[in-house]
Amino acid sequence: MKLMIASDIHGSSLYCKQLIDAFWSEKADKLLLLGDILYHGPRNGLPEEYDTKAVAVMLNEIKDEILCVRGNCDAEVDQMVLDFPIMAEYSTVALRDRVIYATHGHKFNTECPPPLQKGDILLHGHTHVPAWEEFGDDNLYLNPGSVSIPKKDSQRGYMIIDGSQCQWKTLDSEVYHEIKL
Repeated sequence: MKLMIASDIHGSSLYCKQLIDAFWSEKADKLLLLGDILYHGPRNGLPEEYDTKAVAVMLNEIKDEILCVRGNCDAEVDQMVLDFPIMAEYSTVALRDRVIYATHGHKFNTECPPPLQKGDILLHGHTHVPAWEEFGDDNLYLNPGSVSIPKKDSQRGYMIIDGSQCQWKTLDSEVYHEIKL
């Protein structure tokens, strides 16, 4: 299964549209969103073209393609306008002989990891900074960065996991990093 992973849209209709265009271009099987879908949060400025209603409409149009976990800026009221579940704190995805533990990152992260087994992958957003690093007991931490509010001079982008290949791409689909899983 080809999985596209993105996080921290924060209500930007401009970057949500670019993400969805990239999703169709990638021909991914599913889009896994790691939270912070509509609201920008009190610590962030407004992202470009902040329009939560437009973001909800765009994502609802592809609801059958979306898997999602809850971010720290997501609330029950957001679920009322989104036609796919967003309230799960985490999800697990089987990847050959490894398990991907997908969460937003504000509760479970490398400092406070979930109950991972040796070799499992911790996947989260929240920091707005792309990451790929080993930690713990032969575990791997992956972060796609942010779709709309990147930090620490990172690119707006997403990740693709396809088989044993993982790539980080800009919203223009340009690969800027890749690893084997």
